Amino acid sequence: MTSTETTLNSPADVADSPADRRRWFALAIVMTAAFMDLVDVTIVNIAIPSIQQDAGASFSQIQWITAGYALAFAAGLITGGRLGDIHGRKRLFLLGIGGFTIASALCGFAANPEMLVASRILQGGMAAMMVPQVLSIVHATFPAHERGKVFGLFGAIVGLGAVSGPLLGALLTEWNLFGLEWRPIFLINLPVGVAALILGRRFISESKAPQALKLDLVGVALVTLGMLMLIYPLTRGRELGWPLWGYVSMAGALAVFAALVAYEKRKTRIDGSPLVELSLFKVKSFAAGIAVQTVFGVALGIFFLVWTLYMQKGLGWSPLRAGLTGVPFSIAVSAAAGMSVQLLVPRFGRKVLQAGALIMAVGVLLYIWESDRYGMSIASWQMALPLVVMGAGMGFIVAPLTDAVLSEVPREHSGSASGLINTVQQMGNALGLGLVSVLFFGEIGDRLTPAQVGPAFVNAFQYALGWVAAVMAVIFLLMFALPKKQAQHVEGASEVVEVEKEPALVG
Repeated sequence: MTSTETTLNSPADVADSPADRRRWFALAIVMTAAFMDLVDVTIVNIAIPSIQQDAGASFSQIQWITAGYALAFAAGLITGGRLGDIHGRKRLFLLGIGGFTIASALCGFAANPEMLVASRILQGGMAAMMVPQVLSIVHATFPAHERGKVFGLFGAIVGLGAVSGPLLGALLTEWNLFGLEWRPIFLINLPVGVAALILGRRFISESKAPQALKLDLVGVALVTLGMLMLIYPLTRGRELGWPLWGYVSMAGALAVFAALVAYEKRKTRIDGSPLVELSLFKVKSFAAGIAVQTVFGVALGIFFLVWTLYMQKGLGWSPLRAGLTGVPFSIAVSAAAGMSVQLLVPRFGRKVLQAGALIMAVGVLLYIWESDRYGMSIASWQMALPLVVMGAGMGFIVAPLTDAVLSEVPREHSGSASGLINTVQQMGNALGLGLVSVLFFGEIGDRLTPAQVGPAFVNAFQYALGWVAAVMAVIFLLMFALPKKQAQHVEGASEVVEVEKEPALVG
């Protein structure tokens, strides 16, 4: 066996070698891909008016340009994670990023709205292959004592991507590069994707589950059906007037997920290759972290949408001004994420995450107070303080939480675990977006005069943010189920056992 083959079969051995720097190049590549996906989720919203005007898209088609991506992404995440476990995380990452790049090109050169919708659905499906491999590759490549630093970087990327998408979309749309209007928001992915594909082939080491697994096609069908039945009504409900079939579909989704659990238990007994590794939920840190991730996704889903509508529709700001207003938030998230993992969590454990929930709630309440005090005359600089406080709170949560969820997960199930993490985040976001129809639009009356629009949006923004603060209080309570001490200390002990076992599994 050559040294290269050993590297491919046992990435942990490579990761434990201080002399090997390849893993840091691999980290930069997968983090760039993760950033590209995060930006792509938000960059489209800011360009919707330009797309509608230039492409002649109907309101329903505009809905599907955003919803199609989300549906394909959420429905395929768990499957993408398991495919990485079976066929190799590097292989699936490269296939995903290659397909994502091609889909981005199809979006950028779409000849009509129908082609753009189809290309966005394809793009979401390719993202579902690519994104779960990011955390899986990190988990399989880096030893426990280095993962805290790595997840700190990941948290910073999450914060940066959350706000830079709208800013980048605003700049590219207003610049109208080469007269292409909105198309550069998709075409910008091409050079990034090609570079990641070339460098990924060279620097990322392959890893997969040590024992042979099979793809659970029935599990794939049940997960996809359940996600579609849940997310489709949430996405289209307000536009269609919340019809009865939407509620029936969401209730039916619970039955489908119950059937999935029963089938996965049977699948585990039969051949040990379930799509969803239910044994993961016996790990307390994983189960508690998943619950927090879901509820946190709800809070973010509500906030980011109503925040954008508040600034652009309520206050009448341009997309560029709205994007620039979010810069302090992005900086605060990135700085707090790195600080929390490297300095605070090793000393204070879960108290850092709980402090983050309380700090974010304080920032939300401060934002409500300032919005009420200044009304329609509020300035961007007056929003800076609450946004910095909120960003710091979010940074204290996002990076340590990812580490807490994956810390005690066995390496052979890291793909499945990563897919579950991303899936519950999407489910939480979808639920939050659905609640916006009730918590935000439900507060805005119909048939408003032009003079009434601004104040109505301001009042609805404050009402919705009150619910965000309440959700953060729930997250604070859920965090009591997380381990008190830093998960890495516990994992460090189990890591030795795992490394000792790996040669027998590999050899």
